[in-house]
Amino acid sequence: MVIELTPQVDEQELESLVARVFFKAIDLLGGLTKLAEYRTLTWLPSLARAAYAVVLSDEYFYTEDEIAERVGLTRNTVRNILRADPELALYKVQHLEELTAEEKKELRVHTAGGIAKLAYRMIKEGQEAQSLLQFCQRMTEEAVQVVCEAPWPYLVLKYLRGVTYPITGPEALAERLKGIRAHGLEVSQIVQEISYPIKTPAQLLHEIKEHLQKQELV
Repeated sequence: MVIELTPQVDEQELESLVARVFFKAIDLLGGLTKLAEYRTLTWLPSLARAAYAVVLSDEYFYTEDEIAERVGLTRNTVRNILRADPELALYKVQHLEELTAEEKKELRVHTAGGIAKLAYRMIKEGQEAQSLLQFCQRMTEEAVQVVCEAPWPYLVLKYLRGVTYPITGPEALAERLKGIRAHGLEVSQIVQEISYPIKTPAQLLHEIKEHLQKQELV
């Protein structure tokens, strides 16, 4: 007797990864502003379903049937998503202005799947969605501004607005953070000694805080 077991999934981790892939897919399409400009916001549900399908397949090893049942798609649709060509999808993304009116109205399954697969690959490589990172950075800024009397974390985030992650070296950070001090130390010097790459604003603050702790200043 063969017993098929649906793979166990941590629902919170699944939702988090799908959201990251979804936001990265939006970034690849030029952002919500570009989608609104082309009147293609109707693409978002297709992208969301494709993101779920790709994550369930590549991260949790779900079968086509299991994905179809969970996401509410036909098996053939799931198969088309998972077999989509990321490079062809990328080409279409880079030539949005050349799409026909019909193509702009509805995102094809192959294209949605290809974009989701490309977004998933980039997320796994540490290339998070810039729109999501910027949102998180602003939320973190507001939080640390409220709780910190000496707000070096707030100042760090404020002066780094617009920086693209991941950050692979200290050069851009040191230039922007000149003059900011944390517990008597120049932050522009601290960033010369922390570990890279830095994938998120939260990781940057953590690395700076760890350096301060090693100096017994926190």
